[in-house]
Amino acid sequence: MIDKLTTKAINLLKQLIETPSFSFEEEQTAQHIEHWFQHQSIPFNRQKNNIWSTNAYFDESKPTILLNSHHDTVQPNSGYTKDPFKAVIKDGKLYGLGSNDAGGCLVSLLATFAYFYAKKDLKYNLVLVASAEEEKSGDNGLNSMLSIIPKIEVAIVGEPTLMQLAVAEKGLVVFDAKIKGTPSHAAHPNTDNAIYNCIPVLQWFQDYKFERTSSVLGDVKMTVTQIKAGKQHNAIPAEVELVVDVRVNDSYTNKEIETILKEKAPSTSIVARSLRLNSSSIPLDHELVKAGTELGRTTYGSPTLSDQAVLTCPSLKLGPGDSRRSHTADEFIYVNEIEDGIKTYINLLKKVL
Repeated sequence: MIDKLTTKAINLLKQLIETPSFSFEEEQTAQHIEHWFQHQSIPFNRQKNNIWSTNAYFDESKPTILLNSHHDTVQPNSGYTKDPFKAVIKDGKLYGLGSNDAGGCLVSLLATFAYFYAKKDLKYNLVLVASAEEEKSGDNGLNSMLSIIPKIEVAIVGEPTLMQLAVAEKGLVVFDAKIKGTPSHAAHPNTDNAIYNCIPVLQWFQDYKFERTSSVLGDVKMTVTQIKAGKQHNAIPAEVELVVDVRVNDSYTNKEIETILKEKAPSTSIVARSLRLNSSSIPLDHELVKAGTELGRTTYGSPTLSDQAVLTCPSLKLGPGDSRRSHTADEFIYVNEIEDGIKTYINLLKKVL
């Protein structure tokens, strides 16, 4: 049964690769996933471009595990030498946009869900969500499904982790900061040049250290990633605009980070774009983590963001593929990573269900 499910999963992944599904444009890949459910004779629901289903013997008196991954992709990297929309297997690698992030994870979780779908007397219910808009943290992705699907107690989020256990993930807050000055003609003296005023501000952002560290996620990481000022060579601008990317560990809430920067950052104004992409974690003594370590998998903290950020329940990030391949040119996943991913998901859940 596992071999047949694996073959079907790889065939579905090829279809997904060859169907453009940029964030907010996932209609056609959603249809492919619908057809996959139909071929498995598994009932499903669709909410916009999110496809979801529960196991056959769903019991409201039991706790529920969410299995989730996404079917949207980023735009192809400009360095591609292969057709990003052509699924090609060469030297054991399946190439194509979204193969690694996160198509391999998604089809592996779909195969796992199908394996357990009709089994009776499970300790947990299962709900599978193939979600949209993950790459842009859109309003109609997994976050929009949490009030629609049954209440979940714990989640496995499929992202490429080399099938190791990401037991925590950093959150994200993006800030827009402004440094003011006095606009003037460049030919005249000006001791209040916004660009020069920006120098100590940039130094502060580079040097500032948040006090609380995390045993799993390490320190909060703050980085200035964009700067904008001026429109012409002979005019001193009135202000400089900065974009600051803050990766938040599990020792802070996003709201606490906002408060600290508003109180301490030496800029004229600083505004958070959103506070909803929180850090996430699962206790090391949770039975899902224990099951994974019994299978020889290691635990670590992940610096990259996923749909875990919208969950409030404990969540484990786990999936085939390597995060370092995500968003790169000529993206690929090894076929045997998918094979191993399906077997590992199934063996892990057998220990829990």
